[in-house]
Amino acid sequence: QVQLVESGGGSVQAGGSLRLSCAASGYTYSSNCMGWFRQVPGKEREGVAVIYTGGGSMDYADSVKGRFTISQDSAKNTVYLQMNSLKPEGTAMYYCAAGPPSYSDYCSLVLDYEYNYWGQGTQVTVSS
Repeated sequence: QVQLVESGGGSVQAGGSLRLSCAASGYTYSSNCMGWFRQVPGKEREGVAVIYTGGGSMDYADSVKGRFTISQDSAKNTVYLQMNSLKPEGTAMYYCAAGPPSYSDYCSLVLDYEYNYWGQGTQVTVSS
């Protein structure tokens, strides 16, 4: 059974940093899309950062470019999201997602239905 377990969320003041981790288990393929999405109650879920685990290509939402970095540790089957210079509008539940195995290194920030496994979420709260 595939499981994605997020950790690292918490409360931080504006300008601070957090590092989210997503530990994946239950599958052995090494080339797929993984990503971080976030959602605020009453709003649609939005893509934050995605990575193709087979080659490392990445993409970021414009709102986080230059401040967030997605990375992977293949040996640990873990994806990270380093979040620097956090802003109050970054307050949300952050979800890790994993897609099926793929030969394409294009990973979508928008089409969240392409990700078939989701974690339970970790809350990030940024105070001003």
